[in-house]
Amino acid sequence: MSDAFSNQWRGLLESLLQRGRGAGADLVEVFLERTDHIGLLAEQDRITSVNPAFARGAGLRVFRNGRDGFVSTNDLTERGLQHALDQALGMLGLEPQHLSAGSGFEGLAQLTDHGLTKGDWLNRCPSLDHASQCLLQGTHHLERLGQHLQVRRGSYARDWQEVLVAASDGTFARDIRLHQSSGLSVLAADGDHRSSIGRRYGSTDNPEELAHWDSEASAAEVCNSAGTMLRADYVDAGQMPAVLANRFGGVIFHEACGHLLETTQIERGTTPFADRVGELIAHPAVTAIDEGLSGGSFGSLSMDDEGMAPERTVLIKDGVLQRFISDRAGELRTGHKRTGSGRRQSHSFAAASRMRNTFIDAGPHQPEQLIESVDQGLYCKSMGGGSVGPTGQFNFSVEEGYLIENGKLTKPVKGATLIGDAKEVMPRISMCANDLELAAGFCGSVSGSIFVTVGQPHIKVDSITVGGR
Repeated sequence: MSDAFSNQWRGLLESLLQRGRGAGADLVEVFLERTDHIGLLAEQDRITSVNPAFARGAGLRVFRNGRDGFVSTNDLTERGLQHALDQALGMLGLEPQHLSAGSGFEGLAQLTDHGLTKGDWLNRCPSLDHASQCLLQGTHHLERLGQHLQVRRGSYARDWQEVLVAASDGTFARDIRLHQSSGLSVLAADGDHRSSIGRRYGSTDNPEELAHWDSEASAAEVCNSAGTMLRADYVDAGQMPAVLANRFGGVIFHEACGHLLETTQIERGTTPFADRVGELIAHPAVTAIDEGLSGGSFGSLSMDDEGMAPERTVLIKDGVLQRFISDRAGELRTGHKRTGSGRRQSHSFAAASRMRNTFIDAGPHQPEQLIESVDQGLYCKSMGGGSVGPTGQFNFSVEEGYLIENGKLTKPVKGATLIGDAKEVMPRISMCANDLELAAGFCGSVSGSIFVTVGQPHIKVDSITVGGR
């Protein structure tokens, strides 16, 4: 059998699904995967790390009476897959047997092949030499455009994946995915003054992504921010209004609120919004969306990891909670309809309800109007790292910030941290601008690390705790 996944696998997969249903499983699912990864790191003027990785394997999951058993394997022979299935069945106390007349499995549907036009994507990606030269060009631009730079870094990652999903409800679908990302970062230092700035860019389903990357423009953006923040004053702590910039500013909504709208959080009992569909949970200015449809965006996909086509899911409309993000298990256990959001890092993980492209939607205002409405506050141009508690408490550093005084941006400040709780902050987002932008990122959760997009327009939070000195 060919390494590539195709209709040739139908017979073997149907026999596995029959075996599982015959043993008493309510539903059986098989996820086949091949991956090809390369990661590069450039430091100063040389390539310091080259990390290739290849994988091939399967994840098998069975459901019975609301419970599930999951086993992964790298052995894709008939014997290996059968053994893994039997282990998953055993987790639920089921014993394999020959298909009985009442198994209910009627065979797989016709193959839905999203990968037909994507077969040459891997070959069209940049060579190792080309990618290396692009990164070194980026670090050269950093040296030329920056001042007081102690560290210059460039990174590139390419992730190619082929998947085939089969389930005893008839699901039979294949896809090829391609993600590429590049980034630049610097550490600037002058005496006691320090600043650290990084930017990352990426897209999906575009083999020419790196060829179109403007490393000089990226380097200019990073160096300008690093230079501005190098001698910035430290911000004073306090309660104040804040304006958060678009693009990566959306990471706070993603982390603090988006995860609380995944059905996995209902199952765990950790979301405060579990029984609040139809209720006001945010300011009426807020409409929030999760979708997998935006062309080229990191979180877009032709199908999820359970074989379902993606959709546009309105989570919050005019402040009112509409829906949850749901996968197969989430629908089964919580009653919330699937949204094409069953996602996993690899065959080693069972799929779970996960975000795709998640953002606060654009509003009617100009960005300047939000700043002009603030007498004394903080403008957060870019966000750094942070942490989130299980029920929406968050703590995020501000990588690049400015004071707002009398409706105008004034001096840059550093050391700021935004501290809050999702259910308290969401009602305080009173203004949304008309400049929605998305930013590529990664999200780690119960089913591993996956590609996502965060985003928002400029938003105004009427009051938030700002940590400083």
